[in-house]
Amino acid sequence: MNPSERIDQLIVGLVDWRGTTFAAIRKCILQADPKIIEEWKWRGSPVWSRDGMIAVANAHKDKVKITFSHGANLPDPDNLFNAGLGGNKWRAIDFFQGEKLNAHALKNLVRAAVTYNQINLKDRARSRTRVQRVRSD
Repeated sequence: MNPSERIDQLIVGLVDWRGTTFAAIRKCILQADPKIIEEWKWRGSPVWSRDGMIAVANAHKDKVKITFSHGANLPDPDNLFNAGLGGNKWRAIDFFQGEKLNAHALKNLVRAAVTYNQINLKDRARSRTRVQRVRSD
């Protein structure tokens, strides 16, 4: 079973509000950028990536959580992040029953994460090139 099918299965298994919320989050992520890849990691967690990890999501008893791997470095003008605010790297959004998902803001946050990954990918490539030049000199 591929990762997308596993995520489908996870959502179908969430028969309460969490399934609907999880599906809406996933839809926003995939609509934000058509080149985003779905993965399945860490003993059953959906992960979305493009040029590096963007976010991981989990359904908990009382919430659905999406954690952005570089959230501390992302602009959040709509103040979506409401968990993990004290960390140096990760930031999360906890969705609780009855809360409305701001799809526009979430898509913008995902796009910012993709941009962050792409900038860092270019920086890593430049660093590798510099190291190779130094070694060959």
